[in-house]
Amino acid sequence: MELQTQRLKIIPCTDELISIITPDQYDIGPHIYKYLDKLKEDYSLFGWGVWLVVNKEENTIIGDIGFKGKPNSEHTVEVGYGIVPSAQNKGYATEAVRKIIDWAFTNDEVEKVVAECLIDNYASIKVLEKLKMNRTEAVDGMFKWELKKNQK
Repeated sequence: MELQTQRLKIIPCTDELISIITPDQYDIGPHIYKYLDKLKEDYSLFGWGVWLVVNKEENTIIGDIGFKGKPNSEHTVEVGYGIVPSAQNKGYATEAVRKIIDWAFTNDEVEKVVAECLIDNYASIKVLEKLKMNRTEAVDGMFKWELKKNQK
């Protein structure tokens, strides 16, 4: 499984994929290893965890994106993302998050996607606003966001 946009490939993380990535290609964070450990225990998490974002033109990993688990009982998933500094401010985060949200909304179990970011993370605020996510509240220094399937 792979998602594609005009400029990006978005590929779900697996042990096999991570095993061929060298430290100079991408810094595999602890959240990725944690997801892969959970995936070994429950393969139904596949797709509901971390995906790598690849710049098609340069064939380089420019970030990771994904969900913090399968849809919950309220039919909601939380999206998170990070783009390497050298690829920021080029629209990649917006492009990748839009594509992964579209993918989530093809699942009957998903009615809402939520996100959160630090109140002073202006780049993420800009991304979430471009995606037409609604800011719902501010809690503990974080803005909470949501997008319902019927709002897309």
